[in-house]
Order: sequence, then C-alpha cells, then structure tokens
Amino acid sequence: MKKIEVVAAAILSECGQRVFIAKRNANAHQGGLWEFPGGKKEAGESAVVALCRELEEEIAIKVVVSQSLIKLSHDYGDKLVELDVYKVTEFTGEPRGAEGQETCWVPLSELKNLEFPAANQEIIQALLQ
Repeated sequence: MKKIEVVAAAILSECGQRVFIAKRNANAHQGGLWEFPGGKKEAGESAVVALCRELEEEIAIKVVVSQSLIKLSHDYGDKLVELDVYKVTEFTGEPRGAEGQETCWVPLSELKNLEFPAANQEIIQALLQ
C-alpha cells in the first residue's frame, strides 16, 4: 500500500471563531470535498517547512505562528495517508485559492455540516475541543 505523508493547516481567523477551508479539485483523490489546506511533504523536508511551502503555493500566505494540533493516519484502502496538522494563528497575506480552488472562511460550529474526506473528521473534533 502506498504511504503518503501530508501536512495540513487549520488556519484560524483573528477571533479564532472561523477557519479557512478549500474545496478539493474534482479530479483529485476525494475530489469535490472540503479540506484543510496543505499538501505532500517532499523527501527530507520537515513538517513545518512543508507546511510553510504548501500554504504559500496553495493559498498565498506566509505562516508566522503555528503549533501542532494533531497527528493521525487514515487508511483509504488504496493509500495510507499520514497527516501532520498544525493550527495556524498568525500569518501574512490574505488567504485565497492561488491554484484556482474554491475557498472560504467558515465558523468552527459549521464544520460538521460540510463534506470532508474521512481523515479530516479527527481534525474537526480536535478543533472543536
């Protein structure tokens, strides 16, 4: 089974009551579902370096303050995804879909009403605690 190491970010608004999410492209694995921005770690890359690189590429922000939120693994049957998730509370730039993806800020309380990949359910639970 293919193992994929991924970093993701729960990017919180200044008041900490909203989180920035993106919709996966329709042709991607788990396409059409909402996700927390991030992406695959490159060989030899630390999680924090990968997080900063991915967020700059994907949503055009530079991370200033982040902290580990949760680490988890999820077996999708065809691949094992290892997620290293960070809470980003300070950044520069205005997050946007730099790769053309749909994005939005949503209240934390609304996360349970949106469709996310199965692996993201643990992330949502960690954010709501």
